[in-house]
Amino acid sequence: MANSTARIRVKLKGYDSVVVDKSARSIIETAISTGAKVAGPIPLPTKRRKVAVNRSPFIYKSSIEHFEINTHKRIIDIIDPTSKTIDALQHLQMPAGVDIGIE
Repeated sequence: MANSTARIRVKLKGYDSVVVDKSARSIIETAISTGAKVAGPIPLPTKRRKVAVNRSPFIYKSSIEHFEINTHKRIIDIIDPTSKTIDALQHLQMPAGVDIGIE
């Protein structure tokens, strides 16, 4: 363990890429303003979930509707966080629809 720097990894997930990017930007601005270094946001591959649904169970049985849900993910590494950084991240208001995981 030659490199023993403290870091926090923030993982963001959401269905709308614009909202996820805005959240990432606000986290980065908060971390930089409190004196921590930031690496990221690193975009991860988008998961596409496709679903096919019957339009009608009886007459139009052969007619199918297709839906797609995209899950966008980002990773942000906060290097050498101070106690101010951790406190500011805990009190940060995030928009609805964004899942945040902190390691």
